[in-house]
Amino acid sequence: MAAKSIISRPVYGTLSPQPGKHHLFVADAEGALAVAEMAERTPPGFFDGAEIVFIPGPDGKHAAALEALKPAQFHQAPSFASLQPRLRQTLANAHMGLRLYLSGTEGLIGQAMQAALEAGIDHTSIQTEHRGSLARRMQCVHCKGITENVTTQPATCAHCGLLLLVRDHYSRRIAAFQGVCINAEDRSEIPPTEEIFR
Repeated sequence: MAAKSIISRPVYGTLSPQPGKHHLFVADAEGALAVAEMAERTPPGFFDGAEIVFIPGPDGKHAAALEALKPAQFHQAPSFASLQPRLRQTLANAHMGLRLYLSGTEGLIGQAMQAALEAGIDHTSIQTEHRGSLARRMQCVHCKGITENVTTQPATCAHCGLLLLVRDHYSRRIAAFQGVCINAEDRSEIPPTEEIFR
């Protein structure tokens, strides 16, 4: 019998070119490879009206591959936080028919999807493809703080310091997995930490 999937878990696909006049790509690290692979299946001139926003990973790779696509606009940002004002403005000024392509880590996809939906972008105009790290963006259910790039189970909340069980439950509203105190009954009970989300 197959294991049941978690209903709240996002489901990712594979980027594919869609008809439209304006195409906005938001990618981080390995997500650039998904855009480059999709470009191999696009008609000539597809990127003439496209904008690519890229957050390189720690190794700084893949920017050249995206620039080689010769998009109308190419912007590089050091982090999603620094990109947010530009992304929100672009989405707020978007015309009907915008196609949004999100690729890379779950943290990037979730936060960009959240911004798009808040801007009124129809979910059917958004494509996603997960690439790269499985590190999670986690919200502590106790202090509501967000800890980025969680790779271990359990994980320590970066805000209140509680030791948290990183649940598979994903909140689309805050674009994060939920973390619950793992040793609430007895704080001296500290289970071994394992790197699970790579």
